[in-house]
Amino acid sequence: MAELYFDDLTPGTVVDLGTTVVDRDEMVAFSARFDPQPFHLHEAEGERVFGGLAASGWFTASLWMRAYVDAVLSRAASLGSPGGDEIAWPAPVFAGDELHAEMEVLEARVSRSRPSMGLITLRGTLARTGDGAVVYRSRFTGMFEVRPTAP
Repeated sequence: MAELYFDDLTPGTVVDLGTTVVDRDEMVAFSARFDPQPFHLHEAEGERVFGGLAASGWFTASLWMRAYVDAVLSRAASLGSPGGDEIAWPAPVFAGDELHAEMEVLEARVSRSRPSMGLITLRGTLARTGDGAVVYRSRFTGMFEVRPTAP
């Protein structure tokens, strides 16, 4: 049973999604399968382009998504997402980086056509804990059930 509903996610709410450390083997395996660009696979090319072997941005987005699922969606009355309007990787991610994830609720409204559902505009961020550099930023809509009223 869900414990987190649309009603709990008000604008201004910031949720700490925890930290993760980037595992080199996972990072390279992901790139080999889904984003096999040389600077994601070969140390020398990564060094030339980014100053080190760099994670795929899609891998970085997956790290944020995992943190979001673990901290929020796994206990929420989530109804998915119709998408977003921003995704950015403003700084590279390297093996061994410790990344801190957050989610911020920017806007919230009940659906006009489906009043049992709320639409929440969210900002997701990942920042490197060592220097505070933001390495991932997204803005998207999450759909959540409105808390049911007691009969």
